[in-house]
Amino acid sequence: MSVTRQATYDLVLEAIGAAIIVVGSFISVNLSAVPFTLQTLAVMAVLMTLGGKRGTISIICYLLMGTVGLPVFAGMKGGPYVILGPTGGFLAGFILVGFIYWVTSDRWFRIDELPRIRRIAAKTVLSIVCLAVLYAVGVVWFMYIYAHETGEIGLASAVSLCVVPFILPDIAKLIAAVAISEACRKIVKAKI
Repeated sequence: MSVTRQATYDLVLEAIGAAIIVVGSFISVNLSAVPFTLQTLAVMAVLMTLGGKRGTISIICYLLMGTVGLPVFAGMKGGPYVILGPTGGFLAGFILVGFIYWVTSDRWFRIDELPRIRRIAAKTVLSIVCLAVLYAVGVVWFMYIYAHETGEIGLASAVSLCVVPFILPDIAKLIAAVAISEACRKIVKAKI
C-alpha cells in the first residue's frame, strides 16, 4: 500500500474511532456525580481494534472536538468547562490510557502478533490496568475540583462516588470491548 493510501486509510479509521467514542458518550445516565456512559467501552474498543496509535489519535480528536465546544461529551455537553469540571479527569485520563495502551500493546508486547488466546488474555489484562489508571486520574481530579468548589472530600468518599458504582459495569464493558475488537480484527487488518 502506498504511503498516501496508508495515511488516508489511517485517517479514515481515526475519524471512525472518534465518532464511535462520541456515540458512546451520548448514551448517558446520571447515577451519581459521574454519569454512566458507554465511553469506556467505546474508548477501549477503539484502542483494541484500531491499535494504540490510531486509537490514541481518535481519543485526542474526540477530546479536541469537545473542548472547542462541540456537544460530544456525556449529556450532549461540550466546551472547556467540561474538561475543567469535576469529571474532566476521566476525560483527560483517556489520553493517558491511550498512550499506555499504545506503548504497551504496540511497542512492548506486540499484542496483535500473539496467538488468539494469548492476545485475548493480554487485551483483557491491559484493559483492566488502563481502567485502574483511568479511575486513579479521574478520582484525583474529582477530589481536586470538588475541594475547590465545595470543600474537602476524602479519598473514600470520592472512590464511593466515582468508582464503586461503576466497577462491575466497567468490567462488563471491557469484556465487550475485547469481544468487539476480536470480531472486527479481520476487517481492520484487511486494508481495503
